[in-house]
Amino acid sequence: MELPKIQNSERYVGLYIFDFGDNAGVGFTAEEVAELLESEKYKDCKVYKIHKAYPDGRVELKGVPAQSFQLEAGMFFYSADLETANKDFKQLVNLAVKTAPPCRAKVHLAHLPSGMAKSIRPGGQAKYNDDKFAVALIYPAEYDDEVSSWLLEGEYKTGGAAEGGTGAVQRYYDQKPQILERHQLFGKYAFESRTAEQLLASVKLAVQR
Repeated sequence: MELPKIQNSERYVGLYIFDFGDNAGVGFTAEEVAELLESEKYKDCKVYKIHKAYPDGRVELKGVPAQSFQLEAGMFFYSADLETANKDFKQLVNLAVKTAPPCRAKVHLAHLPSGMAKSIRPGGQAKYNDDKFAVALIYPAEYDDEVSSWLLEGEYKTGGAAEGGTGAVQRYYDQKPQILERHQLFGKYAFESRTAEQLLASVKLAVQR
């Protein structure tokens, strides 16, 4: 795969290279890559993420499996009581208000039942027995590294167990959680993704942006 010389290569960190076979394009967004991979013509093409860039124009690449663009990844922060889980939920939402995440994501405050609610407290609030609660952050799998960095830079910390990955998302869904509260996060994108028509019209361009 032969790449063009890239000016201001640091601007392209986090963007993608799409290897069409007879040519390669530099500077696709994740949404644009997903759009191309969904087409019959380009479904078997190779994709690389620009991981690092240097002032002389060199870049470090990381191969990305095509299925990553069809999966959800997640991070799950567990606690034994609703009060702690609610605090963790609000902390995560407040972080997103202060600093937008790198992509769209959904946040759930969820009850993972080990059984039915044992009783109802005055005022209609459920009281659970032997329960686990979770704050779930679910997002497109291709943004796994960026979301991890966002949480670290935002100093998001919880006191309980945590897990992440695509498998964790499926386990979460399989438990059929009761979602007590939810919030939609909207990512801050450095580049606007193009429409399907604009994208297909520019596949022959070596540098997309």
